[in-house]
Amino acid sequence: MIYHKPKQFLSIQLRYWTCLILTLLSNVLWSTASEPNPEKINLALRRTADQLLRIACDSTSQIPSIVQTKDGIWQIRLEQNFDYDSLPAILQASLTLHHIDLAYDVLVKKCGDGTIALGYNHLDFQQQGNVACGGRKRSEECQFIEVSFIPSTSKTSTALSNSLWLFLIVAGFLGIWLYKRTPSADPSPTTNTNTEPETLGLINLGNSKFDLANQILICGDSKQSLTFREAKLLSLFVANINKVLEREYIIQQVWADEGVLVGRSVDVFVSRLRKKMADDDSLSLNVVHGVGYRLECSLVHG
Repeated sequence: MIYHKPKQFLSIQLRYWTCLILTLLSNVLWSTASEPNPEKINLALRRTADQLLRIACDSTSQIPSIVQTKDGIWQIRLEQNFDYDSLPAILQASLTLHHIDLAYDVLVKKCGDGTIALGYNHLDFQQQGNVACGGRKRSEECQFIEVSFIPSTSKTSTALSNSLWLFLIVAGFLGIWLYKRTPSADPSPTTNTNTEPETLGLINLGNSKFDLANQILICGDSKQSLTFREAKLLSLFVANINKVLEREYIIQQVWADEGVLVGRSVDVFVSRLRKKMADDDSLSLNVVHGVGYRLECSLVHG
């Protein structure tokens, strides 16, 4: 008897490899793209200034001009004190919104003499979730927020590396394609009679497991079924565990495909997720006042 692998399995494999190829090809094109134009940087920093003013309960003052002092160095002048603790999350969300992925340094300088009062590197926030000097009492005087973008020196090598990976993945894709057409001599194929949903690719989340493919959250013997939108929202939090996500960023990532964005939807779905994670004491979905939400996990898996 000539036995071929099930068509469903091969179809899943082909879709999987196709998605990988398209993703990597997108990364190659992105890595060789030109530097973000000044207009995008200006918009991102103006958004940052607007959010900081709103947190300070100022919704009427004119947003200050964004000034490029040197190549790659931009300044925002704020006449009043601002919430420094909220700056890292707001700035990163603004840059992400405008597709700016350059490394950067942030300095807070006094307007009078230009002395440095505070500062951090983007990796402080992206890798640790916080920056130095947070929570300290700060001066009420005029200050500059200076953002210095660090140009990439390895775009060519990155593009070559990504191209190599692309070649290897294409080779794997073709190998599976050929394997699909190569008959197996196994005379006694077995039939999978398991009717349970596949649980491959479970994501460890605190004391729970998240089955994204089947939209299930498992905590001990408890299984919580998730809606499509709940699963999409939880996967966004899982990808940014212990990090602050702005409400506008969450809406854009989870609800943008609906066309009409309803801000209240975030609160409703966050409330639903809290109830479904209630059995896991290692997880907490907290509000970051004036910014958004953060999924905190006290149990880190190795």
